[in-house]
Amino acid sequence: MIGSMTLDLNLRVIRTNSEVSGPSVLLIHGFASSGESNWERARWTNYFTDHGRNVLLVDLPGHGTDPHRNEGSWAPSQIRQALAAIVIDLDEGPVDVLGYSLGSRLAWEFAAWNPDLVEHLVMGGPGANDMLAGFEIEQARKFLASGEEINDDLTASIMQIVAAEPSNDAEALFKLIEGIKTEPFEPESKIPSTPTLLVAGDLDDLATTMPQLRRLLKNAGTRNEVLWLAGRNHANAVTSREFKEKTLEFLGA
Repeated sequence: MIGSMTLDLNLRVIRTNSEVSGPSVLLIHGFASSGESNWERARWTNYFTDHGRNVLLVDLPGHGTDPHRNEGSWAPSQIRQALAAIVIDLDEGPVDVLGYSLGSRLAWEFAAWNPDLVEHLVMGGPGANDMLAGFEIEQARKFLASGEEINDDLTASIMQIVAAEPSNDAEALFKLIEGIKTEPFEPESKIPSTPTLLVAGDLDDLATTMPQLRRLLKNAGTRNEVLWLAGRNHANAVTSREFKEKTLEFLGA
């Protein structure tokens, strides 16, 4: 149910400057990123608008220029409801959805729960497990406060991602992680029926479990395709031209 407590996600609608050639594309960025740094810098927004697509660009809670703009729970189910409200309010019919990293996890759940709102699903850098669920928030806080070393490898690597974007607000990101910990990713619990494209760099350590997602889709009878990007890792797969071209081809299929 979509109630009055729906999260107010920062949304920008970027219209194509040519004739509309297909559904609008909802872009869901990764953790410790933003609509701007994940999609605009990598030239995805221009790529879509140049090819006749309107773009719905959101900032997840804890991210973007106003990371603390939302009160209450930031659990994935709340984010999913907020995304649904955006699509319904714009009244543009089903959209194509592209997510990256954490955004791909949210896109999987969004498509699985709202099949009537999603035409195609594209997941970049996805994994079948939940990295953020194991994040040690107290260790990260001590590291920021006093420089005390983080002894959990996963937490240390996520903190490197956080530090890579100077505008990130660590406390806001920790609040989102707390929300995610209440609902860890269990992809087998609800599987999208929407045609799905899975994309990752073949050097992406975070996407080694992507074949498990494909197996779930296959067993559920969902049409799916996979693209491995040669020589790309989790940080730079998103800038790949091959990724963009394959996505556009898949969305037009």
